Amino acid sequence: MCNRYRLAADTHAILIAMGAEPLGEHDRLPPPEVFPKRLGWIVRHAGARRVTEPICWGFPPPAGASGPVTNVRNLFSPFWRSALANPAQRCLVPATGFCEWEGSAGQKRARWFSVPAQPVFAFAGIWRQSDNGGVFAMLTCEPNALVAPIHPQAMPVILHPSDYGHWLDGAPAEALAAPFPADQMALAA
Repeated sequence: MCNRYRLAADTHAILIAMGAEPLGEHDRLPPPEVFPKRLGWIVRHAGARRVTEPICWGFPPPAGASGPVTNVRNLFSPFWRSALANPAQRCLVPATGFCEWEGSAGQKRARWFSVPAQPVFAFAGIWRQSDNGGVFAMLTCEPNALVAPIHPQAMPVILHPSDYGHWLDGAPAEALAAPFPADQMALAA
């Protein structure tokens, strides 16, 4: 599952790409490499506005589990069902690339995927408030032909810009949780 991504763009480029405005102060971006338990930007609705804000990547785990839950794979799980059904808990997760690991233990190599036609693109995500502030997770789906040889289990759900509003307004999650076209993505050498 994707547990590392990049957002290596300036504030203006992110706001333009997401059709959003900042919520609160945005004088400091989170680091460009985002890992679980660290800050990443989300885009969500605040009334009639689409706003950005930095919150922590990873939902608190269900009872008996350890570590944050960063990826939503089973869209019908009771753990995710209410968040997915509530448009107020949906978000976009802006990114410029994501990483999957290739190779055997001790020789793993980071492989970076991007969407060249969209220097800043968005993953489908959900968010909520926790005891320690806002948290988010991103949806995953079957991998496309570019990602599958490196990570055959899943890839993040990358939304087409024309679907950003549909996702935030509550279109059925299963309708948008599909692999992004492999021919519109690139793999860094």
